[in-house]
Amino acid sequence: MNDGQGASALQCGRHRLDISFPRVMGILNVTPDSFSDGGQHTAIDDALRHAERMLAEGAAIIDVGGESTRPGASEVSTQQELDRVAPVVERLVRELDALVSVDTSAPEVMRETAALGAGMLNDVRGLRREGALGAAAHSGLPVCVMHMVGEPDTMQRAPGYEQPVEEVVKAFLEERIRACEAAGLRRERLILDPGFGFGKSVEHNLRLLNRMAGLEVLGLPILAGMSRKSMIGKVLERPVEERLPGSLALAAMAVERGARILRVHDVGPSVDAVNMTWAVMEEGFTP
Repeated sequence: MNDGQGASALQCGRHRLDISFPRVMGILNVTPDSFSDGGQHTAIDDALRHAERMLAEGAAIIDVGGESTRPGASEVSTQQELDRVAPVVERLVRELDALVSVDTSAPEVMRETAALGAGMLNDVRGLRREGALGAAAHSGLPVCVMHMVGEPDTMQRAPGYEQPVEEVVKAFLEERIRACEAAGLRRERLILDPGFGFGKSVEHNLRLLNRMAGLEVLGLPILAGMSRKSMIGKVLERPVEERLPGSLALAAMAVERGARILRVHDVGPSVDAVNMTWAVMEEGFTP
């Protein structure tokens, strides 16, 4: 065990991921419409080169997504998502021996990509689609379960909470942990994501990060994804392409509050920020 964060390592298929210190997950969107990098990596060779760069810069995980989950995004068909994701996962595993996470809510995509060698599943809908719990349990892989209110196309329509946002998120994640365990998904395979930017106002996001350490009582690793998000743009009045300093500040604060995986677009600078933050916290650092 590791400071209330659950197991200090995750068995991700044939890869073993050490999370006794924070790790960086590089984002690889193979979508035409993601909020920050849509359309940049839809060609398989382009996606492969970008993943190779992120690995060289220190990414421990490459998170491949074939469905945009930006506010207002519409769902894509399962076949469309598979057509985008499966060839990329196959080549990342075969040619780069990368630890690949697949950002999906579709049971069929979970099953197919697990068979292709993916090492982790990452579901923004918290395994709430029909069949998702069973597919995730059957995969044998670690799974990240995220909090989100509604769906991507509706989640930012005046999000409100009767209770403090951090209590709502904690209660939701507790319920999903119970559902996962009932479905045969062992607790030591679970990662929790508070869902920054998903059905939350700027004030909700700021409060949630400030109080994120309270999630440590759940005893599982925390993943935080705030890279380039609109909360930075609204606080600092910066467009997407100028949000790196804000992203790095949030990554450092997330590490201080217990995050073990940081999901980011800008891997090299984020690795430096995360490692420097951890070195101060531990008064020394050996990667």
